[in-house]
Amino acid sequence: MINLIPIANNYKELGGVFDANNLTVKSDFDLPLLKLERNDDGNLAIIKDESFGKESYKLEVNKDKITITAGTEIGAYYALQSLRQISKYELGERNIPCVVINDAPKFSWRGLHLDEARHFFGKEYVKKYLDMMFMMKLNVFHWHLTDDQGWRVEIKKYPRLTEVGSVRKYTHINGWGSCDVINEEYSGYYTQDDIKEIVEYAKERGIMIVPEIDFPAHAAAALAAYPWLACRELEREVPGYFGGLIPERKLGIKDWNRIICAGNDKTMEFVFDVIDEICDLFPAPYFHIGGDEAPKDEWKKCPKCQERIKKYGLKNEEDLQGWLNNEILKHLKTKNKRLIGWNEILAAGNLDKSVVAQYWTPKRDRNAEKHANTGGSIIMSNHQAFYFDMSYAQYSLKNTYNYTPQKFGVSKDNIKNVFGVEGEVWTEWIRTTERLELLVYPRMQALAETAWTMDENKNWTDFKTRLDNFKDYFKLFGINYAVDAISLPKGMFSRIKIRKNFYKGDTEMETKLNKEYIAKGEK
Repeated sequence: MINLIPIANNYKELGGVFDANNLTVKSDFDLPLLKLERNDDGNLAIIKDESFGKESYKLEVNKDKITITAGTEIGAYYALQSLRQISKYELGERNIPCVVINDAPKFSWRGLHLDEARHFFGKEYVKKYLDMMFMMKLNVFHWHLTDDQGWRVEIKKYPRLTEVGSVRKYTHINGWGSCDVINEEYSGYYTQDDIKEIVEYAKERGIMIVPEIDFPAHAAAALAAYPWLACRELEREVPGYFGGLIPERKLGIKDWNRIICAGNDKTMEFVFDVIDEICDLFPAPYFHIGGDEAPKDEWKKCPKCQERIKKYGLKNEEDLQGWLNNEILKHLKTKNKRLIGWNEILAAGNLDKSVVAQYWTPKRDRNAEKHANTGGSIIMSNHQAFYFDMSYAQYSLKNTYNYTPQKFGVSKDNIKNVFGVEGEVWTEWIRTTERLELLVYPRMQALAETAWTMDENKNWTDFKTRLDNFKDYFKLFGINYAVDAISLPKGMFSRIKIRKNFYKGDTEMETKLNKEYIAKGEK
């Protein structure tokens, strides 16, 4: 077994080692990220062969030479990431085991998400996140940039989105059942220059960034900036609480909107203007609209929304959201982009079939399953396996590793309609990078293998051994990963206790326990 995550789909160990003390490169590709000396007689040869697929590669290590063959720059980089791990070069090793690897991914969409609307981590941390994604051969960064609690991207035509929408006066802490707040201003956003820099950084690493700008719901920050976007023009601040009936009552939250008016032409103009600026920043052929958790009470009472329903012969408010998404979809088609939305948008009976549905809900969604099984494109992000903000006591590391789309209603014959899988990191209760890393690592590694490696080549016991070896990289990069006692909790009593405490208000219990385990020398 080679020390590699995700494990290759085809490899053979040859025996013996290559001495990498004097490693030099001869390459058909430019590869600016490869910081090794170039030499026409290099003992690491990187050869371009256009018969290889975009992300496939061959890596051969024998006693005298290393040869990489790939059809594209990213295929060559993936081979180098494999070489990086099996060699442990950064960890001081210089004897590379001889091996032949022929590899290509299972899924084309191997994604990881980050919500920066609730908590903002900044440019340099996002780059660190992208670096580890690159090492794991993950190729989609789904960037959640707007929500009720913050608008985090500069839109030049509407400056109040960041002047007002990026700032809240307080922040709800300690879980859904808590009424605790920090009464301090919280703010942060990315300039368009920041976005361009990060997009280019990701592109160099073969990572496509898909922006998520939420409409029609999860739009309270936008409504605070421009109240005329709503069905009723109410002056409201950016909310600092994260939902739940208890905080609404006890914090005195009254009559605030979080859904835009689908009946107002001026609102639709705003939506298209925002999309235009976002599309100019992100070259990815996708735009994520969100679309989940959209309460329709405002639309039911709004004369303009009701008039829109009547004008287009729509059945109800669900179909009004379908109409809204179809209008956005038509606009995106002029930019050669496809619309992605969370699976709730499929409740609309009039939604264009070309939409890509992202299936997240904990309960099975027959609309999502029907979409996938009748030719619709789908991304699998099911809560039980891929909601990385959840406690390990609720969803352990094994949940991510053992996932298959068939468990959620996608038939074997229709796996071809599954773009791939994606892990979600919502940050309502994640205020620090320490907490973020605890929940993401080593789930990212399990996600990577689930996304890349064919089911028949996966083995939990082998993965666990390789993961134990990989933890040296977490230490090298200063990453606060979850030790086994946290990521694979044993005993029903301890799991129930942690889960209850998480929902009642102690969202940091696992963080504190992890520190204690590390102090005791746990791995």
